[in-house]
Amino acid sequence: MSKVRHVLGISGGKDSAALAIYMKMHYPNLDIEYYTADTGKELEETYELIKNLEVFLGKKIIQLRGYELSPEDAFDHKLKMLGGFLPSAQNRWCTKYLKLDPFEKFVGDDLVVSYVGIRGDEDREGYISKKTNIQSIFPFRKNIWSEDVISKFLSNSNIEIVKDIFSSLAINEKSERILEIINLKLSPNFSQRQKLNQLLDLGIKEFNYAVFKFLKTTNYPLATQDEFELVNNEEDLVRDDIFKLLEESGVGVPAYYKAVEFELGEKKATYSRSRSGCYFCFYQQKIEWIWLYEQHPEKFAQAMEYEKDGYNWVQDESLSELIRPERIAQIKENYIKKLERKSNSTSPYLLDILSEAESEGCASCFI
Repeated sequence: MSKVRHVLGISGGKDSAALAIYMKMHYPNLDIEYYTADTGKELEETYELIKNLEVFLGKKIIQLRGYELSPEDAFDHKLKMLGGFLPSAQNRWCTKYLKLDPFEKFVGDDLVVSYVGIRGDEDREGYISKKTNIQSIFPFRKNIWSEDVISKFLSNSNIEIVKDIFSSLAINEKSERILEIINLKLSPNFSQRQKLNQLLDLGIKEFNYAVFKFLKTTNYPLATQDEFELVNNEEDLVRDDIFKLLEESGVGVPAYYKAVEFELGEKKATYSRSRSGCYFCFYQQKIEWIWLYEQHPEKFAQAMEYEKDGYNWVQDESLSELIRPERIAQIKENYIKKLERKSNSTSPYLLDILSEAESEGCASCFI
């Protein structure tokens, strides 16, 4: 049996932190290597979260850095190489060079299982490495397997193989219905997702055992293993579960998620941050830039210093324009109107109100 490394990346966000807690609580026998990719541009609250996690885990979280021989922060080093060209949603060089490249250097050519904190209430896949030695697993979801694995497992060309696998599992009263579904070919009228959900509804553990056995016909890292504890996993955790894990563990919710009250004329509202990542992240919504300006003015000033030669963090205006008093008032007014439209929300967290925020950005930074 080949040696497989188990790794879990800590982004500074709630989901990856909660996943580290969850794995420690439920799978203490797994020798997981915890790491974080440090750009040098995170908020202090991110580093505080990492310290708290290290205490809970009883283990050091390895800090990865791009351009580790440079005396500058990795971000500043790469920015100079690019002549001041700031990253953007269209060109996320920060993700590639400061997050993904250091991670892939860290794992090298070793066989690796990477645990990712995508929740059961999210409809996204997250970062999947193109390197064949890295396999992603999603413990918070009913379907713990990555899209590439599921596509192979449910492929029309593999129906007979999968039928044989399920037949060997002796699932008893469910067997006949499971085999009926397996025998149905994917088509415009019967999608992969429909087939997946129907099989999961008939038994998550049974499905996991079948996929794990199917992996023996592939070159994925788990193909080399005789057993895998997470085949018994039946969790389907959602956002409330994540905050509960953080709070009850004593690690705590990262401070930038917590609501801060502000006033606009006679109106009162609260704001916070909806994501982890660098303090100048270009995926921030404008109310989050105002939060940064008012709660961390020194960081906002540093973000402003990067704007030059026509390169701005916000596509349609500079940060200096964003913080004109009349513009701040306008952004807050628009934000309050949005809150009023979602007045049924009782959550103290901005990400619960601006729900689209979680679907924007790179998973390697924000999960």
